[in-house]
Amino acid sequence: MTAEIISIPPAALHEQVAHRLRQMLVENRIAPGAKLNERALSEALNVSRTPLREAIRMLAAEGLVELLPNRGAIAVELSEADVLNTFEVMAGLEAQSGELAAQRITAPELNEIKAMHFEMLAAYTRRDLPGYYRLNSSIHRAINAAAKNPVLAATYSQVNARLQALRFRSNQNEEKWREAVHEHEKMVAALSARDPAAMRAVMSEHLAHKMETVIQQLRDASPASRPPSKA
Repeated sequence: MTAEIISIPPAALHEQVAHRLRQMLVENRIAPGAKLNERALSEALNVSRTPLREAIRMLAAEGLVELLPNRGAIAVELSEADVLNTFEVMAGLEAQSGELAAQRITAPELNEIKAMHFEMLAAYTRRDLPGYYRLNSSIHRAINAAAKNPVLAATYSQVNARLQALRFRSNQNEEKWREAVHEHEKMVAALSARDPAAMRAVMSEHLAHKMETVIQQLRDASPASRPPSKA
C-alpha cells in the first residue's frame, strides 16, 4: 500500500518557516543584532529562498527583524528604553487580559490552562527551558484568548512579539525562574476562583518582575558594565 503524498501549500510553508525562525530568535540561536544569512537558513530549515524571504517579511512586520536596504535582514536588538516602554504596555495588556479572563473563562478553557500548567511544571522539573517556555507562552495566550476581546488579542499579539526573546532569557536565572513558576500557580488559583482583582494583581506583579530581570540582564551585558581590559 502506497502512502499518499500530501503537498504543503506555499502559504502554509512560509508560515511554518516563520514559526521556526521565531523559535530561533526567541531561544537566542539567532542573536540580537545578527544578520539573517539566507543561504545558511535555507540549508538549516531545508527550504528554498522564496518561502524563507516571505517568512522574514512576516517577522519584519511583527517587529522581530529589521529589513535594511542592500544589507538584508537583522534580528532586532531593543534598547533599554525600548524594553521599558514595551513592558509598560505589555503589563497593562496582561493585567487586562487576566481580569477579563477571570470573568469570562469557560470550564473547558480553564481545564486546558490547568493541563498546560502541569505540563509546564514537569518541564521546569526537568529544567527543559525551551519546553517550559513554549508552554508558558501558550498559557499566556490562552488567558488572553479567554478574555474574549478581539481588539485586545490583536494588540497583545503585536506587542508580545517584541518581548518573546527577552522573556525567554529571563528564566535563565534560577531564582527568577522559580519565582515565575510560583506566580503561574497564583494565576491558576485566581482563574479557578474567578477572581478578577486577584488575577489583575498577579499578572501585573508577574510582568513587573519580568521587566526588572530583563533590564538587569541588559545592563549586565552592556559594555559599560564590564571592567576595562588590562593592556
